[in-house]
Amino acid sequence: MVEHALLSASGSDRWLSCPPSARLEESIEERASEYAKEGTFAHALAELKLAHYLGNLTNLKYNTELKKLKQDSFYSRGLEDDVQIYVDFAVEKINEAKARTKDAVVLLEAKLDYSSWVPEGFGTGDLVLITDGILEIVDLKFGRGVKVSAIDNSQMRLYALGAINQFGYLYDIETVRMTIHQPRLDSVSTDEMPVDELTNWGEATIKPIAALAFKGEGAFQPGEHCRFCKVKATCRARADENLKLAEHDFKKPPLLTDDEIVEILAAADELQSWISDVQAYALDQAVNHGREWPGFKLIEGRSYRRYADEAEVTEVLVAAGFDEEEIYTKSLLGITAMEKLVGKKQFNEILGTLIIKPPGKPRLAPESDNRPAIKSTAEIDFKEEL
Repeated sequence: MVEHALLSASGSDRWLSCPPSARLEESIEERASEYAKEGTFAHALAELKLAHYLGNLTNLKYNTELKKLKQDSFYSRGLEDDVQIYVDFAVEKINEAKARTKDAVVLLEAKLDYSSWVPEGFGTGDLVLITDGILEIVDLKFGRGVKVSAIDNSQMRLYALGAINQFGYLYDIETVRMTIHQPRLDSVSTDEMPVDELTNWGEATIKPIAALAFKGEGAFQPGEHCRFCKVKATCRARADENLKLAEHDFKKPPLLTDDEIVEILAAADELQSWISDVQAYALDQAVNHGREWPGFKLIEGRSYRRYADEAEVTEVLVAAGFDEEEIYTKSLLGITAMEKLVGKKQFNEILGTLIIKPPGKPRLAPESDNRPAIKSTAEIDFKEEL
């Protein structure tokens, strides 16, 4: 089981901006997304390759472990190629460090303890390099989303504080260099600062806020940092901030001033994001936990017809006298286009048994909706257990 600090470095942007959010999230079960799981796998593959390069693994051990990883559902040749881009970059950094200092310290996936500034704070440095006068930390980010800058990055600075805390008394470190590498975005970002400046930041900025966050105190502050918060859908502060838009009379647009329109436009993305988060939370609770929301019910969403077996559809149509050139574009014609070509009556006669219509995804709708209510997953599971 992977350990996680309450005040994690990766979540620092959030708890530094909104201190009480850390304790509020504490009671919510951690659910790793498929993207997070893929990232964890990519880190494991990168660590294996670098450990082999450094001579920490025999060829036999390396090949055995690599074979195991290649059997994982997340493995693909494309993913390994992306990881290799990072590995090649890391190898360059390692070689540069050894060129500066013959006995440079090279650490992979090192646990970094920054609890001198943040209560019970620790994190993991993907690559830590210590040479004469310079401490360098390299972090792999494997997502395909937005580019992340290392400039003024609190996560990287906390990792650096942890490294200084552990190794500062052993080495004469004057400069800290922090790099974020995103191979899938072809992005490398580096920030550099004197050790004194970093530790002053830890004392003056981090320590007081971390103390508040650890106790669950301070003011709630909604913003962009809410994106990955586990209570973003039910947070009252975020709701209050977004509901301020309700003060505008949308039914009478001509009464809005230019300044009001600009204010609405500026808040629109966050408002839509908040509404989507609330809807997703309510739907999850209804579908997976049997929760009922007054005035709403679970219904079956829209469903689309699809071919049960395209090869069999082709055989049936060819046998019925249709040329393959007629029924194919680059792939088999879609159901609507095929029905138009064959004719609705004949379509039903010869293909009726080959058309399936799976249940639509559940969604919440007002009780006035004329579609019938459906059972929640929780209700179905309960009946099956009886």
